[in-house]
Amino acid sequence: MYQNPYAAYLGSQTAMNPYQGMPVSAPQMQVTRVNGENGANTYAIGPNSSALLLDTSGTMIWAVTTDGAGYKTVVPYDIIPHKTQEEKTFMTLESRIKRLEELINDRHHEADLRSKSEDEPD
Repeated sequence: MYQNPYAAYLGSQTAMNPYQGMPVSAPQMQVTRVNGENGANTYAIGPNSSALLLDTSGTMIWAVTTDGAGYKTVVPYDIIPHKTQEEKTFMTLESRIKRLEELINDRHHEADLRSKSEDEPD
């Protein structure tokens, strides 16, 4: 019904394309590191761009953005390494309760010994 008038031209161009069928690699990912606020301020990016910069002098990330005229805004964000919490299992809870019971029983035993020694005449 509707046909692309360029279909014949495109078909002939793709047949002669020397790169056709070559594997396409994934884009490279990298972490850009800067040294402090001065490093973030001197990092060059084009207009209407943004970048996240890892600060090597501390635990900060700098968010750098530029507007259409190329004016830069640098905003710091604090980051800290993630620490996984120790999972409380039934065994650890049980051992803690047992330890508390031992402490309570020892105190009662000491109190009984003191009261008996006070009751006895010298």
